Amino acid sequence: MHPILVQLGPITIRYYGLMYIIAIAVGFYLLWKEVRRKGIALTMESSLDLLLLTIPVALIGARLYYVVFRLDYYGRYPLDIFKIWEGGLAIHGGVLGGVLAVLLFARWKRVSFWGLADAMAPSLVLGQAIGRIGNLMNGDAYGVPTTLPWGIHFPADSPAGMAYPGMATHPAMIYEMILDLAIFAYLWATRKRGYRDGFATAMYFILYAIARSV
Repeated sequence: MHPILVQLGPITIRYYGLMYIIAIAVGFYLLWKEVRRKGIALTMESSLDLLLLTIPVALIGARLYYVVFRLDYYGRYPLDIFKIWEGGLAIHGGVLGGVLAVLLFARWKRVSFWGLADAMAPSLVLGQAIGRIGNLMNGDAYGVPTTLPWGIHFPADSPAGMAYPGMATHPAMIYEMILDLAIFAYLWATRKRGYRDGFATAMYFILYAIARSV
């Protein structure tokens, strides 16, 4: 594993950032399909506006949530707060920021918040699954040491390698990726069953809470 995909002089392309780009692109494609299927009164341009509002707000929320719980480090190195390309985004803060952005957008465009949230729910959890590949390449979001055959020996300079030198750890990020994909499959398979608006959003929070606890 190595966090850097390509190094071209001063330009660095990291797996972590690449996974976010892929997640956003795939997520927007699925979101637009759902917006049209559900008959939400949004144009392609308005849907792009939603993306341009939600992504930065969610990223800021994810970063702030991560930083708040590591103030012992960021208090000493405040400029590192801005180095999001090195990882350090908490999904809890990202979801909270995203919910706020979608709520504001729904009021702005005068569309159903719950209908829009349901359209986004499958894309969100699929994006989380894709993002875990970035965690794998970074060696973060790791589990506890294990002797099981699928335990991973991360590089010594990775977060997992520094936390448990010379020891294999559970690939917790892969476990969550599998569970996220299962949640996506459920939400995508049930989206046409005529449930009231808000059902998919509620199931996302319930199922992800269970997956995260596991």
